[in-house]
Amino acid sequence: MRIGNKDFDIVNDTYVMGILNVTPDSFSDGGKHNKLDDALRCAEEMIKDGATIIDIGGESTRPGYATVSADEELSRVIPVVEKLKDITDVPISLDTYKAVVAEEGIKAGIHLVNDVYGCARDDKMAAVIAKYNMPCCLTIEPNEVNADGILPDRFGDIPKDKIILDPGVGFGKDYTGNLVAIKELDKLVAMGYPVLLGTSRKSVIGLTLDVPVDERVHGTVATTVYGVMKGCAFVRVHDVKANYEAIKMTRAIMNV
Repeated sequence: MRIGNKDFDIVNDTYVMGILNVTPDSFSDGGKHNKLDDALRCAEEMIKDGATIIDIGGESTRPGYATVSADEELSRVIPVVEKLKDITDVPISLDTYKAVVAEEGIKAGIHLVNDVYGCARDDKMAAVIAKYNMPCCLTIEPNEVNADGILPDRFGDIPKDKIILDPGVGFGKDYTGNLVAIKELDKLVAMGYPVLLGTSRKSVIGLTLDVPVDERVHGTVATTVYGVMKGCAFVRVHDVKANYEAIKMTRAIMNV
């Protein structure tokens, strides 16, 4: 799969998408990267630690989050996109569910749209993605993909070879539902699409281990290793180095 100017081996490798939230209220790192210089430093550090995609988000999707206007979201993310693409050739992803934000992000130079609502919150999103032939990561419930790999109608005319699927851990599921979504990753992989696992520091880890947000690195790494073994092509994480090294070690064992 080609994202930006990079080719990703979605069958034989697993890649790290580093999370860069430029928001005041994200559940784990809200307020840490609001300033442009801080955001760029964080991105550079994640790239050094092994991130092969940087995912920029301008609106929190944590439980109880406050929605922001498209203009506010654009004011947060576009300066970071424009500066980041000048200092690195690592593909840039934009975490948004708004079609207008996605389109302006594409014009500014992003390489992938990451819609955690899978085109369900904005009925223009699929058309924008298709218009620009843009790679995308779309959150979906595993039971929405049938045995023939047919995707929901809301995905519209997006080419299948541009789609990454995310099982949506933490979105609209209870504790058991989140564990099941992780456990059954191989079922989604079997549908023939690259799969992204996004569990980083989420509540399912906190509830399982009884630890606060800033102590969930080990739990996240455990889910990453499981995801690699189940065939995930991407993991989306805050703690890049720990997860990158876990992937590298797991792959070394699997590929002997």
